[in-house]
Amino acid sequence: MHTRVFSVVFGVGFGLVVALPPVHAADEIEAKALVCAACHGDKGVPSDPKTIPVIWGQEQSYLMKQLRDFRNGERKSAIMSPLAKDLAEGDLRKIAAYFAAKTWPARRASAKPPAPPKGIAQCQACHQPNFQGGMPAPRLAGLSHEYLAAAMRAFAAEERTNNLDMPKFMQVLTERERDAIARYLSAL
Repeated sequence: MHTRVFSVVFGVGFGLVVALPPVHAADEIEAKALVCAACHGDKGVPSDPKTIPVIWGQEQSYLMKQLRDFRNGERKSAIMSPLAKDLAEGDLRKIAAYFAAKTWPARRASAKPPAPPKGIAQCQACHQPNFQGGMPAPRLAGLSHEYLAAAMRAFAAEERTNNLDMPKFMQVLTERERDAIARYLSAL
């Protein structure tokens, strides 16, 4: 009888110990993700949407690549590079998955979306017809006009080079065309 009770108690106790690490690991990623909320927002809306992108609901493979690029110095940022520098590969994956699983923040829809501008068709091959992204390209629909215009400008000027195709695509477009694309995408 005592052996049976001991076996049951031991089995339940061992089961709890084995089950605890994943819960602790999830709490650890939540704690690391809290740092992100200072700029990217705790409800998915960035503190400054003009300069900071929405990461809630963003494409997981894209988030992973950006975090890795910030960590490895392939993409430079005075804020993001130091934050990502000490993150282990496994943490990068968990953080990317954490934010990708969130819902893209709701926003007030435009009454009537603007007509698609010249040059937008080349973006659809990677960013999908509705510009909501897909592996490995990020969602562009709903990011701020200012953020999108700055990103496109940085690619065109080869200040941002962590994507081999984007500089070429952006250099073909004029500043006015890039601005029209940014306005269109932000209105979606």
